Amino acid sequence: MTCQGCARNATQAIQGVAGVANAVVDLTAGRATVWWEPGRAADENAVVTAVRRAGFGATPLVTEDAHDASRSVSGASRGAEVWSPLAGWRFNVVVGGAATLVLMVGEWVLGLGMTRWFQWLAFGLALPVQIACGSRFYRGAFNQLRVGQANMDTLVALGSTTAFAYSTWALFAGAATHLYFMEAVGILTLISLGHWLEAAATARASAALRSLIELAPPKARRLGADGAESAVPVAELVIGDRILLAPGDRVPIDGEVIDGASALDESMLTGESMPVEKRAGAKVYAGTLNGGGRLVARVTALGEDTALASIIAVVQRAQNSRAMIQKLGDRVSAVFVPAVVLVAIATGLWWGLDYASARETAGRFMPWLWAVTLPATPLAAAFIHAAAVLIVACPCAMGLATPAAIMAGANVAARRGLLIRDGHALEKSGRITAVLFDKTGTLTAGKVSVAAFADLRAGSGQDGTAQVLAADLAEPSRHPLSVAIAAWGRSRLEATTVGSAKAPAFEDWREVRGCGVEARRGGALVRLGSLRWLREGGIDVTPATRFVTDWTERGATVLGVATAGALEGVMALTDTLKSGAQDVVAAIGRQGNEVYLVTGDQAATAAAIARQAGIDPTRVFAEVRPERKAEIVQRLQDQGQRVAFVGDGINDAPALEQADLGIAVSRASDVAREAADIILLRSDIEAIPEAMGLARATLRTIRQNLFWAFFYNAAAVPLAALGFLSPLVCAAAMGLSDVLVIGNALRLRRWRYRS
Repeated sequence: MTCQGCARNATQAIQGVAGVANAVVDLTAGRATVWWEPGRAADENAVVTAVRRAGFGATPLVTEDAHDASRSVSGASRGAEVWSPLAGWRFNVVVGGAATLVLMVGEWVLGLGMTRWFQWLAFGLALPVQIACGSRFYRGAFNQLRVGQANMDTLVALGSTTAFAYSTWALFAGAATHLYFMEAVGILTLISLGHWLEAAATARASAALRSLIELAPPKARRLGADGAESAVPVAELVIGDRILLAPGDRVPIDGEVIDGASALDESMLTGESMPVEKRAGAKVYAGTLNGGGRLVARVTALGEDTALASIIAVVQRAQNSRAMIQKLGDRVSAVFVPAVVLVAIATGLWWGLDYASARETAGRFMPWLWAVTLPATPLAAAFIHAAAVLIVACPCAMGLATPAAIMAGANVAARRGLLIRDGHALEKSGRITAVLFDKTGTLTAGKVSVAAFADLRAGSGQDGTAQVLAADLAEPSRHPLSVAIAAWGRSRLEATTVGSAKAPAFEDWREVRGCGVEARRGGALVRLGSLRWLREGGIDVTPATRFVTDWTERGATVLGVATAGALEGVMALTDTLKSGAQDVVAAIGRQGNEVYLVTGDQAATAAAIARQAGIDPTRVFAEVRPERKAEIVQRLQDQGQRVAFVGDGINDAPALEQADLGIAVSRASDVAREAADIILLRSDIEAIPEAMGLARATLRTIRQNLFWAFFYNAAAVPLAALGFLSPLVCAAAMGLSDVLVIGNALRLRRWRYRS
């Protein structure tokens, strides 16, 4: 492979293999990492065959190092290694540059271009450069030709060979004409320089990913049964092992703290700048940095199952993904090289067979452009201008326009605790018109507490009180409201003797999603849930009217507990807006988006929360069950909106899938199972305007790159055909076009969100 365009072709070839879920080709390392679909056996021979059919060489790579990044990150035990005949572009730049410098001084400074001995010297310098430096292009062109394809190597090889072959023929024929050995050598040198700069820029673009890969240390301090400490490779650890984290250690695995206290720096994982306190029971993640305390942790996840590995896989997938906007570039690139070859042939025939007409046409444009010195003979003009057309054309610029920007954008996002799954997500983020927030745990802090309880049947003779009944019903559920009620019940038992009798036994306990929980006790149906659900079940909730009115106006969620069709009590649960929620809503509005709120709460509660957050009350959807949130998204889409849904990524999965863009507010441990397009590794929502702003900046960069690539080729090829660009200038322009595209993408590294 010689450039990112080659890597792109190899990637597409691998992804075309049956059973391949995803593939990442690293141009610098010459390695492809392949992910297989679940249940599909890895078929390395099929991968190698596909790469070879694409015109590249490949051999299976077997590594014995279990901590090798390709294994630990992707889970693949084997990859396909793609290699090149020379060590790198540096050789071409140094050797070709030395020869080009001598020839430039001789021709442009000393004026020896027409001197016979200097022409022979030029031939002697150009021949080894053509063989040694040109071999990389010749090999690439031949491999592509062998499989019936053509790429940039084809154009470079044809252009350089045309200039060299004509000059060699003229030298041996004794023709008294200018020779183009300097141009032939300069073409290879300048294009190699462009590839060298491209490789350096690409390496900078993927710096964040490399930093992530290098975070997890290869060894860990394992504690034996007797407490003895030993340093072992991470590959030897198993689930359940105990490891010691000394001050300053990087965490090698995902685990749970069982002893000690410390503060860990999780900034590279979550983008959170402040250290996170860790005590017994807290989770620790691979790649994070221990502070000044000593911790003992139990291993819960290794290798590809860690949160870090999941993040790396997502970033790799994003870097390697394709956006819909790239289709136009792909269609043009597919026919670009054959079209350029035909234009070059037509240019050669025109200048060779109708030299006077070609000179006259070029002369008409000179007053509008610039004056040039044209070759003195039709044959020289035919060869040189045809070579210029071949060299100036750059299909790579079109191929790199989108992936370079996506790579840079994905890396910038990863450094800021934003995981963007693919290029489609970036593209969709830049076109959103409406943002729909879930309430609990997303717009609010998710730290729900019981603020008030009204026992409507005090002294009724029921077994236990309504408070205890509600707490016992909530205990088995993991819903945030149930957890809050259960905790409230336990605290009351500790503080009083009320309800100290044996807890009632339940039968047929079940959770009704989006409504509440119910069970049977002594044959009677008992329920805990929303008043709407209780009302639909035939329970009279009017005794709680005043309580409901008072607390919903304060933004509280009101639930009821009922036995045998009668309401026993109601409780108000309060949750606070996340800090900065108002600023986030305002910032999203300034970006030109409409902000909506969806919740299962009563309308009055939803309206109160909306007022606090600064959301228009007319854009609130209340008393919505989880399964209907997707219908709300669909309704907005039917109105012509492009909707982003922001939820916790678990109960909101259908809505996240239905939305044009799903944004999950999550912690690192949830990364692997989220179905969203964008994942916020921090639990706060301040990053949402930043994520959407970055996506818009990335989409803008893609459009700029595509415009430049099309404009460059559309302008450069006709200019070269008319004789306004010499082969040497064409080589410099072609090499720099790739660098400009990547350089423009790298500007995203300096992008800063401004609210």
